[in-house]
Amino acid sequence: MEGMRVWLARSVAVLLIALACATPARGAATVSDRGAVPAAAVGGQLRAFWVDAFGDGIYTQAQIDQLVADVKSANMNAIVAQVVRRGDCFCNRSSLPRTAAAGVTPAPFDPLQALIDAAHAQGIQVHAWLITTGVWQGPAAPTDPTHAFNQHGPSASGAANWIDYRSDGASNLNNEYFIDPGHPDAAAYIVNAATSIARSYNVDGINLDRIRYPDGNRATNLPSWGYNPTAIARFQAATGRTDRPAASDPAWTQWRRDQVTNIVRKIYLEAYAIRPSIRISADTITYGSGPQSVGGWTKTRTYAELLQDWVGWLREGILDLNIAMNYKRDADANQRSWYLQWADFAKDSQFQRSGAIGSALYLNDIPSSLRQARTAVAASSAGSSSAGWVGYSYRTPDAATDAGTRTGASARLELINALTKPSADDPVTPALFASVAPVATMPWKDQPTAGQLRGTAMDGAGLPIVQTTVSLFDASSALVAQRVTDGWGWFGFVDLAPGAYRATIDSPRAAASTGSVTVIAGQLANVSPAPAACSSSVGPGIPPPAGLPSGQSGFHASWYGQSGYPTLCPGERSTATVGWVSGRMGEVAYLGTWAPVPGQDQPTTLGGDGQLGSPDTGWPRYNRVALQPAAYVGPNQVAWFQFTIQAPSAPGTYRLYIRPLIEGAQWMEDYGVYWYVTVR
Repeated sequence: MEGMRVWLARSVAVLLIALACATPARGAATVSDRGAVPAAAVGGQLRAFWVDAFGDGIYTQAQIDQLVADVKSANMNAIVAQVVRRGDCFCNRSSLPRTAAAGVTPAPFDPLQALIDAAHAQGIQVHAWLITTGVWQGPAAPTDPTHAFNQHGPSASGAANWIDYRSDGASNLNNEYFIDPGHPDAAAYIVNAATSIARSYNVDGINLDRIRYPDGNRATNLPSWGYNPTAIARFQAATGRTDRPAASDPAWTQWRRDQVTNIVRKIYLEAYAIRPSIRISADTITYGSGPQSVGGWTKTRTYAELLQDWVGWLREGILDLNIAMNYKRDADANQRSWYLQWADFAKDSQFQRSGAIGSALYLNDIPSSLRQARTAVAASSAGSSSAGWVGYSYRTPDAATDAGTRTGASARLELINALTKPSADDPVTPALFASVAPVATMPWKDQPTAGQLRGTAMDGAGLPIVQTTVSLFDASSALVAQRVTDGWGWFGFVDLAPGAYRATIDSPRAAASTGSVTVIAGQLANVSPAPAACSSSVGPGIPPPAGLPSGQSGFHASWYGQSGYPTLCPGERSTATVGWVSGRMGEVAYLGTWAPVPGQDQPTTLGGDGQLGSPDTGWPRYNRVALQPAAYVGPNQVAWFQFTIQAPSAPGTYRLYIRPLIEGAQWMEDYGVYWYVTVR
């Protein structure tokens, strides 16, 4: 039998749907130039306790009065109070159920309102501290049937289940459960919790904690959480993939990191819409040694493992205040060095916002905490100023209290005296907080020179357009920045220079709109993005190899080259071409569908004969892409298959694997030939 060689062309397309929020175009004059230094002339100094909700602090009016008196006597100016603990609120007016914690004075007493009233009367700010992704800990379930854990916990099925799963299937860490930032309903729940408090209470700030993926990963810098089935399906829809991504997969890692960033961005702008003066802060991770030692920010556990890009949040401007949780033991030489590294890095990475340093009082004795506090408020080694200091926590002011060998009241009294008066605990004079000081101002909000922009992408039927790129152009049609819509079609841009803009979206489903909007300094504008004009393209082809095998007996296939990578508009058709040589009459060669997408002999959304859900693009069958074009092709002659593909209506990336076969005889060599098609 004469040898047969089939020379195939394959086409691969470049993914155009952005998985990460694109940075502003270089040279776009409408975007503020954010240096890493703090904002100029902020004045003042944040001095605060974190007041956790796992013991005395905000349970009763008497506790609140004592808390305010202690903060006042310490010459401090703010309270960061944990009002959202585990899917509940120490308040009466929010989207969350009121806490059922034992010892809290029953309603109508409102712990948050009582704290605001008492603190504001003494000139002390109140920042509402929210645990965002932690939803419950127990083995027992919450008593309130409306609690998110009861409605959306591990017993819920399908999209109603919001639980964050680890790659090995674990659903909790020591009976502590988390919700997955990649689930759109869970993300909306977090945003609603924050904005409902901002709307209902005159808080000075919203403080976000656990705004990241959980600890307990399977290895250092291996982000192992985020495997809620709904989140995986969203990632697959965004990328056109069908696999379950590995924890180390770069695209999957960035997609998960972006989901957290989307939540922070949405809280920032939605709170701005309620009251621009609210200070949005986050309690951020500083595990281990600082970026200076591990090789840069992206090598830290914070960024690589917990997927919390707080440097990116400050750079974009979607935080007003970063509070680095610099929890280190001062008595340990390594940890003392780490504390200095992270303190310097946080101060040097403020990007025209502000950054304070948080210390772990509960890990240290009081002299050690005073040393750390002085480091926290001092300028960095490079001269960058600090926005202040926050101590964790009011309830456990030193390690002895945490160990149960000392009362919190006696430790607090010693700490307050050491902060405000000369003492054996702190030999430096004057005392750290010898006099009162205001909280640092926010010039970007108090004297704004830029405006904000948000919108929701909807189609003509009023349905959101999700995970699609929105591009923002200035009056000269220069690209300013790009964002990807979230699971509800929402998008936002911060710190835009005043002026005219136009927003477009890469989706033909978008409802008719001009996309035009005017941004005014200090105001939040709204825009409906206009559909972007779609244009198709085919990239450059790839030439054949220098040599091909020949003279082999039996049926064989050799890859010959490939045509350009196509990018198509929804519904658009394109012609593909493949070649083969040397055959005999009566031996019919086909191209067949192959694994992994759509699978051997399976239909595909990219083409077919109209059977089994395939579009009718003129293929011989739904699973036969093309038939040899001539009855006979002589030795070393080249003939070409041609077949038509059709872009699906949904933007994304699609693959069509093909493999040559002699019908009824055998499949020939698998060279991994496929079409990789992008739909805009």
